[in-house]
Amino acid sequence: MKALDELTFDNRFARLGDGFSTHVLPEPIDEPRLVVASKAAMALLDLDPAVAQTPVFAELFSGHKLWAEAEPRAMVYSGHQFGSYNPQLGDGRGLLLGEVYNEAGEHWDLHLKGAGQTPYSRMGDGRAVLRSSIREFLASEALHALGIPSSRALCVIGSSTPVWREKQERAAMVLRLAPSHIRFGHFEYFYYTKKPEQQKQLAEHVLKLHFPECQEQPEPYLAMFHEIVERNAELIAKWQAYGFCHGVMNTDNMSILGITFDFGPFAFLDDFDAQFICNHSDDQGRYSFSNQVPIGQWNLSALAQALTPFISVEALRETLGLYLPLYQAHYLDLMRRRLGFTTAEEDDQKLVERLLQLMQGSGVDYTLFLRRLGDESAVLAVTRLRDDFVDIKAFDAWAELYKARVERDANGSEEQRRERMHAVNPLYILRNYLAENAITAAESGDYNEVRRLHEVLSKPFEEQPGMEQYAQRPPDWGKHLEISCSS
Repeated sequence: MKALDELTFDNRFARLGDGFSTHVLPEPIDEPRLVVASKAAMALLDLDPAVAQTPVFAELFSGHKLWAEAEPRAMVYSGHQFGSYNPQLGDGRGLLLGEVYNEAGEHWDLHLKGAGQTPYSRMGDGRAVLRSSIREFLASEALHALGIPSSRALCVIGSSTPVWREKQERAAMVLRLAPSHIRFGHFEYFYYTKKPEQQKQLAEHVLKLHFPECQEQPEPYLAMFHEIVERNAELIAKWQAYGFCHGVMNTDNMSILGITFDFGPFAFLDDFDAQFICNHSDDQGRYSFSNQVPIGQWNLSALAQALTPFISVEALRETLGLYLPLYQAHYLDLMRRRLGFTTAEEDDQKLVERLLQLMQGSGVDYTLFLRRLGDESAVLAVTRLRDDFVDIKAFDAWAELYKARVERDANGSEEQRRERMHAVNPLYILRNYLAENAITAAESGDYNEVRRLHEVLSKPFEEQPGMEQYAQRPPDWGKHLEISCSS
């Protein structure tokens, strides 16, 4: 385990030069105090968890101190926002402090969000508020625990610095980690500003550092794009299988590594609703739950356009054509496992689709239904769960098909089936009302609920005695919370 002054920096992105980012120092926030820290994320940097309790920890991640080897840079990029191209975005309130490599040889970006104004802040103050910082921290670590690729969150530091949103709030900073913070929008920026040399430099950087295996292929850039398509197909399959709604799938919020990135008005489904919109600013439902699949393809198409200087249009189009089949294969595999199947049958897709239609019509809690389906034998489970459905006759018809499917699959004992299903069906997810309760307490200076919720969500598949309240259906008020991009 390392102390904070023992981290080893290797700032590879900063070495690309001023055409890719701008040197900016973080603006400190007043009276910094630790809100919450992730031991699992600290372990990625080989940090001793005890250092989170030291004053220097809060000072480093609130802008008051900086490592001598750090090179804080605000990245420049562009992107399509709600389908319209915005020519220059960039890190308006975030700074890439530097890149740290651990004893396993892994590189991790240290990215400080809420660090003050940069040349890309436009009309913003460059700050993040406590509520959005807590939400990003909880979501990053919760998604990782579910097995969904995500940026990670090391800590949230609160302060007494006032900021204005819809009302006066307090500033905070969240330190997030990722192998890279390069987005689809980075490639779009250099493509649309007609800077071919820098675009080539960026492409070589990404290929060498993040897709080295593709360098051995006859067409390295095409192999890299193929990998990006596959990673995003798998990522969005996991979002859909676990009921996660991102809320703002702009191309500047899409990671080149296929990880969940830039948390804003996200939500997990409570009652299953394919048309659910978690962002109250999304009037047209562009980023609704069911639209995430086609939007993933749309965003990959935007990236493909930016890669046309390196890859033929025909090859790009052919590779894009792999997205939906890859998505469908990953999604169906996940849903088979969530339903307890170990084999594949031709009608499994229809079985899944029919179940979701029945859930939609009855307002059935998506997470708890699948968890309870594995609590006991298929026969007993469907008998117990049938009363959740309005159309009991239709559910009974589905249940007969499901029981027969389970019987044909018959792999091991009922206890083994239960263990298999519980290993992929979480009991605890980050419901919006749970986050809201933790935020309300934190805004009053009580961080215990944030820390407790983080601990519960770090083991989502394990039943945790005394934590039953985190596995309940939300109250009615908790199902209709409006979450905005404002942070």
